Amino acid sequence: MIVKAKELNKGNGLALLPFVVFIVLFIGSGIITGDFYQMPVLVAVFAAILVALFMNRKVDFQTKFQQLTEGGGHSNIILMVVIFLLAGAFSTVAEGMGAVDSTVNFGLSILPGNLLIVGLFVISCFISISMGTSVGTIVALAPIGMGIAEQTDVVVALTMGAIVSGAMFGDNLSIISDTTIAAVRTQGTEMKDKFKANFFIVLPAAIVTAVIFGFITADAASTVQDDHPFHLLKVLPYLGVLIFAVLGVNVIYVLMGGISFAGIIGFIMGEFSLMEFITLMGEGFEGMQELSLLVILLGGLVELIRQNGGIDYLLYKISRRAHSSRGGEFSIAGLVSAINLSTANNTISIMTAGPLAKQISDRFYIRSKRSASLLDIFSSSVQGLIPYGAQLLSVAGVAGLSPVSIIPYCFYPILLAVSGLAAIMIRFPKFTVQD
Repeated sequence: MIVKAKELNKGNGLALLPFVVFIVLFIGSGIITGDFYQMPVLVAVFAAILVALFMNRKVDFQTKFQQLTEGGGHSNIILMVVIFLLAGAFSTVAEGMGAVDSTVNFGLSILPGNLLIVGLFVISCFISISMGTSVGTIVALAPIGMGIAEQTDVVVALTMGAIVSGAMFGDNLSIISDTTIAAVRTQGTEMKDKFKANFFIVLPAAIVTAVIFGFITADAASTVQDDHPFHLLKVLPYLGVLIFAVLGVNVIYVLMGGISFAGIIGFIMGEFSLMEFITLMGEGFEGMQELSLLVILLGGLVELIRQNGGIDYLLYKISRRAHSSRGGEFSIAGLVSAINLSTANNTISIMTAGPLAKQISDRFYIRSKRSASLLDIFSSSVQGLIPYGAQLLSVAGVAGLSPVSIIPYCFYPILLAVSGLAAIMIRFPKFTVQD
């Protein structure tokens, strides 16, 4: 039996108030002061949590606090934290043994300056589609992006935007990505069918993104020096991460192997001692502590909002507007986008919106591979553009920039949304209606 929008739990719009508080404090203060570091993001999210804890008087404080800890301790959240810590350690150890400088100089030696950013975007696409994780890709490549920016006249935010763009391409398409798995499972379709439906929509966005990066950096070669010394042995840690990612090895093993490999090469080349290696790992962990804590707190905040009816409210408001096949597709797109804005996690947003999206697709005869594709496309687009999402927060942390300053250069997530909307409007590819 298909549940229609009018039969859904209407939820509670007031439950979204904590999220509004977070947005106003984090982004609003930056707009007013002109400095997005003026309001520490942890303070903003903690204020939102306090608001959520003192709402809904029907539930006692101890129960609400339990909900907070359960949300923050969700398996997806803890896995993300582990990836953050390992990626931070890998980046720090690799940088300490000279991998970043050698990799950047190697790229500068074989690529014209006007193709470096295009190459960075393509590499990011390749690694993320192989690893199935945008965050792991971003943290691994961000130091290389910094090195490229330092040796050219390219703005740092632009190199970070290229990395985020490529990372979201792979996050959306990879068959081992959590978002892809969630979309396929909730819609009851096959992985290969979803990939095909997805690929034809996102390919134009990727091509246009590469062209834009090439056009913007067309004159970058004028500031690149001729001499770029590098040591191929020091490039191997990044190459090893890439190879194992392509082979489909779990991202945890990939990052642990990368740390070990970088450490061994550092020992061989006399770049650091055992204690210095351990110190570098510790520094890498420390560099990710704030981000890890933020992700945990956001997970708890989302759970409080869900328990208070905020997510149900979004589900009801958006789904009830669907009256046709095209309207159903727009509802699926709007549904997952709104939830992603509220949760800052594209996997959670797909899992939350997935069951209702399935009901909408059944009601309007939308193929399951189409609904799975739309869920993944619009969640990935939003995730790559929200300044409080893990992707922009992690790359901004490495670059020492405000996440808001990187958004204008995240061309692929923007074009991904445009491609998704165009696909709905013109019914492309031509398999929306079931046989």
